Amino acid sequence: MDTRYISYDPEIMSGAPCFKGTRVLVQNLFDYLEGSSSLEDFLEDFPSVSREAAIAVLEAAKAPICRCACCLTSLFHIG
Repeated sequence: MDTRYISYDPEIMSGAPCFKGTRVLVQNLFDYLEGSSSLEDFLEDFPSVSREAAIAVLEAAKAPICRCACCLTSLFHIG
């Protein structure tokens, strides 16, 4: 998996996976969708995240059962 959409930097958000070029945690997207919010709600609340990036992360996350930071890091081969 390429890392065009995800970054992992110990100095940004304590090293948690973020959308590249932002301080928006990837986990925020999953939290929104697991709650009562839609992708549109997420994109409206986090305008620095592109629709393309959000969809790419969702598509890539279909395969793993677990979406914790460790599994996402492994999924995106980052860190």
